[in-house]
Amino acid sequence: MTPDAATTSELSAPPPLSLWRAGAARIPSDEFVPEAHYDDVVVGAGLSGLITALLLQRSGRRVLVLEAREVGAVTTGNTTAKLSLLQGSHLSMIAARNTPAVTEAYVAANLAGFRWLVDYLDTAGVPVQRRTAYSYAQTPEGVAAVLKEHATARRFGLATRLVGTLDVPFPSTAAVALDDQAQFDPMEVLTALAADFRAAGGTLVQGVRVLGMRATAPVRVRTSAGRVTGDRAYLLTGAPILDRGLYFAKVVALRSYAVAFRTDAPIPDGMYLSVDEPSRSVRDVERDGERLLLIGGNGHTVGRRSATSEAVEDLIAWTRRSFPGAEPVAQWSAQDYEPFHRVPFVGWLPRGRGRIFLATGYDKWGMTNAVQAALTLVADLEGETPAWAKTLHRRPTLPRVLAEGVGAGAAIGAWYARGWFGALRAPRSAGVIPREGQGSLARDGVQPVAISTVDGRRCAVSAICPHLGGIVTWNNSERSWDCPLHGSRFAADGSVLEGPAVNPLSPSY
Repeated sequence: MTPDAATTSELSAPPPLSLWRAGAARIPSDEFVPEAHYDDVVVGAGLSGLITALLLQRSGRRVLVLEAREVGAVTTGNTTAKLSLLQGSHLSMIAARNTPAVTEAYVAANLAGFRWLVDYLDTAGVPVQRRTAYSYAQTPEGVAAVLKEHATARRFGLATRLVGTLDVPFPSTAAVALDDQAQFDPMEVLTALAADFRAAGGTLVQGVRVLGMRATAPVRVRTSAGRVTGDRAYLLTGAPILDRGLYFAKVVALRSYAVAFRTDAPIPDGMYLSVDEPSRSVRDVERDGERLLLIGGNGHTVGRRSATSEAVEDLIAWTRRSFPGAEPVAQWSAQDYEPFHRVPFVGWLPRGRGRIFLATGYDKWGMTNAVQAALTLVADLEGETPAWAKTLHRRPTLPRVLAEGVGAGAAIGAWYARGWFGALRAPRSAGVIPREGQGSLARDGVQPVAISTVDGRRCAVSAICPHLGGIVTWNNSERSWDCPLHGSRFAADGSVLEGPAVNPLSPSY
């Protein structure tokens, strides 16, 4: 795809909202108090952030959670919410990139996260549906991946079983199954966590963006509403908003899509994920006494697909072939971060002086990994780090992982160059007026400009990502400007949607 192909595209529908977020009640927000001091400042109100905050608050600490948008606005509120130890072909990918000890520790960590969350949801009264998880092949070529995942899972203690062709209306040639896994509405989980955190005395502030922090004693946290301090700070924001440790370069930002359907056709009872391409995720959703079908997939690197609406259209077409008469009722997308070794980063931030901590790189399996990250961070603080966390803290980097990192870095360099090359060849901004739902690159002299028309309003902002200077591309399914380098995303008016960027695209006049 050329940069020019990525600059202009069209969509008539409004930006999508997930089924979970559309049906969620408003979560109360507390007042931000400038210059206040806390024991712990947690940045991000997704699953990792709220569990970490709740555990810290329950231990007798004074905790502040800062969320730039609203609770669940980013990954957790847009996930397909499958809580499973069988994760597509993920475990065999981990085993191929890490030592057996690290793979074993990953399974133990996810098991700990699974058990904690199931126990919490039971105690909190959050509805949970138990399901069998299936990793399945869509083609004969995918059978080998199913067999490999089964062998790897059994080797590391998971009670998987092989299944022949599934009794489902979509193509399948083989599958591996793991019984008694779970699914739920992620916003119901976040709502319960937020309520419990505030009831325990915690402070939850929404609509305040963290812009930076200094690892002084105490840690100084700079926000869009003023400064606060904390003895410790936790960056639990998807992509870390601080560049120390270069974690933005150690993960690949991925965007994937989901569509919920109403259908009269029978909906399979399990949770399904393909091991081959195109990726397909299938589960049911219980909503207001109605059973819906949820299909996900078609992931790609953020900012590197020219017409993202085609990914959604493909999911709809695939579903209608398998479930005739299915009608979409909601569509949305989510962002995930894939580390080269496929294991999350959890622990101290380099040059954070033991006062700033992070977790990132859940690789689409945040329902278990977000929880184990929270358990790890709190256990580290209390000096009770579990054996599996100690192993994951000191995992070695193998040659294959280094090679993949080099390849990803080269791709980023290529996108940086082609983005600027295309921007400098773009037309002058004065005459560019995109049609409704379109975005185009232009230039004001030698300055790249991102111009869009959304809801009848022409918006012109800098096309240069404020993180590291990449040229953004237009995302026509969400009407946003996305950076192909490290996954920062911006609304049409330039405001930040997802990091690692913390500053908006500046207006162009």
